[in-house]
Amino acid sequence: MKAQCHPRQAERLAALRSYGILDTAREEDFDEVVALAAQICDVPISVINFIDADRQWFKAEVGLGVRETPIDTSICSHVILEEDFVLIPNTLEDPRMQDNPLCLDEPGLRFYAGALLKSKDGLPLGTLCVLDNSPRTLTEAQITALRVLANQVMAQLNLRKSLREADMLRREVDHRVKNSLQSIGALARIASRAAPNDHARQAIDEMRGRIESVARVHEQLYRSGSGSEIDLAEYVENLAHSFREFAPEAIAVETQIDPVSIGSQQAASLGLLINEFFSNSVKHGFPEGTSGAVRIEAGPAPSGRVWVRISDNGIGMDDDKGPGGLGMQIVELACAQLDTVLTFDKVPHGVALSFDFAAGISDADTTQPD
Repeated sequence: MKAQCHPRQAERLAALRSYGILDTAREEDFDEVVALAAQICDVPISVINFIDADRQWFKAEVGLGVRETPIDTSICSHVILEEDFVLIPNTLEDPRMQDNPLCLDEPGLRFYAGALLKSKDGLPLGTLCVLDNSPRTLTEAQITALRVLANQVMAQLNLRKSLREADMLRREVDHRVKNSLQSIGALARIASRAAPNDHARQAIDEMRGRIESVARVHEQLYRSGSGSEIDLAEYVENLAHSFREFAPEAIAVETQIDPVSIGSQQAASLGLLINEFFSNSVKHGFPEGTSGAVRIEAGPAPSGRVWVRISDNGIGMDDDKGPGGLGMQIVELACAQLDTVLTFDKVPHGVALSFDFAAGISDADTTQPD
């Protein structure tokens, strides 16, 4: 007979769909679970299945050779109405299976044992089950093993769901930060046009430039990867591409980055430091349309460190000239976060600075949601 709907069917189906598991491809992680369950229980058939509205869908199976069956013939659709574990030694003696063709056929499914797969809210999604064509039973050790494997299936699904939700939250936060920075930049432009004098207008424009610079660093950090580990070459090239869009045509932006990975917080600090150098080069190093280039170089250094050199071939600067005010505060903050000290290199033309820092991922980079 067809099983009745679960008393919380709508909630149960919503929970099932929230895992995004239905109709996905076969995966070795789950195939290994059913193979191990079949071996432990000494049966020919084992299945990880999920009970949808009108079908029973198999994420992994051994001994069946199909990915889904109609809900009308599903043994598991009855089982999800029961306790955490169901054992049916002989399906022909169970009134729920008295008209089930899968059990009545020869050879039919004569034995069933299944452990529920339940959401964190306790809603049954499906089962990890084993079946045989002959009546039989399981030992306590086999039952315990089946329960443990079912728990591992749900642990894997819950982890994947948490990571997917964390990624969605990060994307939403990134979107809001981007919109907020754009809004503040727009307000600064309005304030600049309404400034009472040139001095005030210059101060507002400098502030607006800082805001737009932070927005660019944020955008490139977001594009470089969603994880805690950032590919430095890709990240710097994204920054350089952004600089090229805003730099005067006469100023080239060059990069030479050897393969190395850094933490996302390190990338944010490094991006602010590179951006500050670039902004000062454009503003002070190439006056009146002077042509030239800003070059960014980096790569792995001994003892797990990363070296960075940023330079331009502009007019250079005097010893008492350099970033000041907010710009210097940004540089100092970035250096503190990278735990490094800048070294100004002597070059025939322009300005060059170098520094190194320990490559690594901080605790903040690797914090996972509860």
